[in-house]
Amino acid sequence: MAKQDKITLETEVNTSELACVLGITGRRVRQLAEDGVLEKVSTGCFLLCKSVQAFIAGANQKSKPTKTDEDRAEAEVSLKKAKAIKAVLEAKELQGKMHRSEDVEAFTGDLIIFMRERLSSLPGRVAVDVAEVDNPAKVAEILRSEVYKIMEEMSHYKYDPGKYAERVRERQNWESSMSNDEEE
Repeated sequence: MAKQDKITLETEVNTSELACVLGITGRRVRQLAEDGVLEKVSTGCFLLCKSVQAFIAGANQKSKPTKTDEDRAEAEVSLKKAKAIKAVLEAKELQGKMHRSEDVEAFTGDLIIFMRERLSSLPGRVAVDVAEVDNPAKVAEILRSEVYKIMEEMSHYKYDPGKYAERVRERQNWESSMSNDEEE
């Protein structure tokens, strides 16, 4: 602060001088200015009397929420909502009411392998029977009969909740061991 005999309504101080008068840090003075509690008259300069009065008024308002506080509160609410949604989804997964896409992909792959095995065995199963028949209609009937048998087998292919639960437990062990490795 420049040497003056008296402090007037026009007395200007810099950030560090104002911080000293208010008993806070220079960083806090800048935050209060950004939040609109304190008003700068020029770069890094404040009117001393007006700033002290604004600071006291701000303190008397019982910590009026600042933009930073509102942003922080909004972020916390958003984070809590995300955690709640995640918990609900994990509970549904553990109950077998919802499946992860990678699990659906794995079970679909298992079904495709099952179908491929059955269809691949078809030529071997019908080759001798078809070789003995000269009538194309009879060949078609033999093939149709075998295809129906395969379709019947495939209709009995069922989703096994036990296998799914086992897959979920396996994945959770992997995830928990991965998170333990990350913590170390």
